[in-house]
Amino acid sequence: MADRKLKATLFALLAAAFYALNVPFSKRLLQEVPPTLMASFLYFGAGAGVGILYLLHWREEQREDRLAGEDLPYTVGMVALDILAPIFLMLGISIGSSANASLLGNFEIVATALIALLVFGEKVSPRLWTAITLITISSVILSFEGSGSFRFSTGSIFVLLAAVCWGLENNCTRRISQKSTYQIVTIKGLCCGMGSFVIASVIGESLPGVKHVVLAMILGFAAYGLSIFMYIRAQRDLGAAKTSAYYSAAPFIGAFLAFVVNGERLTVTYLVGLLFMAAGTAFVAADTLVCSHTHVHTHQITHTHDGTTHTHTVTHEHSHNHIGQSHGHDHRHNERILLREIHSAHTGR
Repeated sequence: MADRKLKATLFALLAAAFYALNVPFSKRLLQEVPPTLMASFLYFGAGAGVGILYLLHWREEQREDRLAGEDLPYTVGMVALDILAPIFLMLGISIGSSANASLLGNFEIVATALIALLVFGEKVSPRLWTAITLITISSVILSFEGSGSFRFSTGSIFVLLAAVCWGLENNCTRRISQKSTYQIVTIKGLCCGMGSFVIASVIGESLPGVKHVVLAMILGFAAYGLSIFMYIRAQRDLGAAKTSAYYSAAPFIGAFLAFVVNGERLTVTYLVGLLFMAAGTAFVAADTLVCSHTHVHTHQITHTHDGTTHTHTVTHEHSHNHIGQSHGHDHRHNERILLREIHSAHTGR
């Protein structure tokens, strides 16, 4: 189990690293590619790239590994939300700062955790709640523009809408994460790409040159295809809320790339938002490092006196909190004693 959790954690961090390429490089491509078409080509790149990999692996899959009829509602929800989210994100990036957009992407953690708790009953620890609060504060700070201004940034609103859509989508994907990852990403990429393309055609966006289409699809394969693939694999063992928390590394990497790739300058608002975001991420890391285990031990004690046989069933519950690989444990004992009296004939003993 420990090896699986470690592997899942690695997948989550790699997913974050690949997705971090999205915002700064999309910002550059959006100078030539309209927002909705950009979202379409990103997903087409993801679906086509992972689809090719799927052709090389599909014979290794069992029939029960593939999506079935009962998975249809979550699959439809996943696709619909993934059509809306990148369109909102591309609109936000085209209007506002890609550095702010990268950090605001962390609001996805808040949305994912709240939906996981309220809709799907997934446990959210106090440490993760603290992280959610700090990340929310950071998101609010980054959403206002101008010193002393209370005017909401339109670009930030679109980025937050994208984060909420992806939070709900993460929970839909979590319900089918045990099925074929190749199949899920291929369906998601091709269907979302087609959905965005239809929307782009309806609203009259113009097709860019072939060179920019190819570049967008290559970016989509890495930032969406490989990222989604590893994210789903991580969800299998970590759950939606925890995987999303690990994913908080992506905006920090993306923000750094925004300065390197796009030459965006640091602002006081950005640095204050970064401080709160870093504090929230620290609580996420603390929540991840502390593993709780509960062991239940049951034994029976039987004795006879005055012609009555007494059988005591004693259950001990031990809760252990492990930090990393440390051998220090916090033990809490909760003993419940159930008494059964069995009356028997006097044996003369």
